[in-house]
Amino acid sequence: MITELLRNRFSVRKYQDRPIPNDVLRELLEAGRLSPSGGNEQPWVFGVLTDRTLIAQVSETAYRQKWIAKAPLLIVLCTVGVGDERGGRDIQKARFAEHAEAIGKMDQDLYWALNQEEHQTKIAGTHMALAALEHGVGSCWVSRFDAKRLAKLLNLPEGCMPSEILVFGYPEEERAATKKKGLDQVVFYNTFG
Repeated sequence: MITELLRNRFSVRKYQDRPIPNDVLRELLEAGRLSPSGGNEQPWVFGVLTDRTLIAQVSETAYRQKWIAKAPLLIVLCTVGVGDERGGRDIQKARFAEHAEAIGKMDQDLYWALNQEEHQTKIAGTHMALAALEHGVGSCWVSRFDAKRLAKLLNLPEGCMPSEILVFGYPEEERAATKKKGLDQVVFYNTFG
């Protein structure tokens, strides 16, 4: 069951020199494609990187996290911006009503950089990471990278920004799962406290 897979999951940063088979890759991508999104916008594209030279360059955009360069597969989760004419800011205005006026006046580039709907791509990425677990493929999320530099490296079009990098590969070694807080520490019922 998926809960058992999650109990044993850990962030993998050391990989076997073994490619991910195409059928497994296709399943990861399908898991991402089928993910839910607000308003069914599906505001994403997934960059599949297997070229070792390109992967090494991506590791440089991730502030020289050299371990990334050794992975056989990266999937760059990219967000396609939802424009204001389609209600792109309305959700944030509704969520933070006390700041609605400031959100409405915020420079478009700044707003988009800060709110690139990455919560949407994180759902798709989570589904991919879960699908990978079923095949013994480990993963690690990378959020610290130079987004503009990575967008240029991948030749992304205007209005499309990398929001997360998922690093995949067969773990070089097994290790204990990362310790997680207990339910009593992360759950409240009805009201807090």
